[in-house]
Amino acid sequence: MGHAGMAATAVRYLRSVGARTTTAPVEALPRPQLRAVGDDERAPLDRGEFRRVLGNFATGVTVITSPPDEDGGPAGFACQSFASLSLDPPLVSFMVARTSTTWPRIARAGVFCVNILGADQGELCRGFAVSGADKFAGVAYDAAPVSGSPRLTGAPAWVDCTIQAVHTGGDHLIVVGRVDALGATEDDADPLLFHRGTFGRFTR
Repeated sequence: MGHAGMAATAVRYLRSVGARTTTAPVEALPRPQLRAVGDDERAPLDRGEFRRVLGNFATGVTVITSPPDEDGGPAGFACQSFASLSLDPPLVSFMVARTSTTWPRIARAGVFCVNILGADQGELCRGFAVSGADKFAGVAYDAAPVSGSPRLTGAPAWVDCTIQAVHTGGDHLIVVGRVDALGATEDDADPLLFHRGTFGRFTR
């Protein structure tokens, strides 16, 4: 599938879930030739071992939010698989499980805000990691300037985005967002880190 086909597929997906899309073109770099991995080429990996080994990679922690919808309130979930993707154009990405019940609401909104959590926001993160509860109960926030998504009070930094593309990645989706606005509240705030299943903090 060429660039145009991939872009069209992403736009069709976003429209199918009611997301707002933009027709502004984004020039893509040449892609390498890829092929599917055959069943006989898959390494016999144990899921528990996979998680144990990958757990050695420490990450930052974020909460992805989107504005209120017809369900009555904003949506959000805790996410450690967030990354800066491109400087020109300014793009970020995050991964979300296909089984997520929050993702369809974010997809329909077509926009999101990445709240980068600080070292003292572990409990806040745990609240957004549960399913089925009112995650915003007792949580202070204001509206991000472009998307209107919740910008959590006390988060050291935030990134306000429009969904640019969605790609498949096994049992997850890879979401690419175009950055519309961003900011940091404290230059020296310590980040919340996640390592081997527990929260930690950076020591200088």
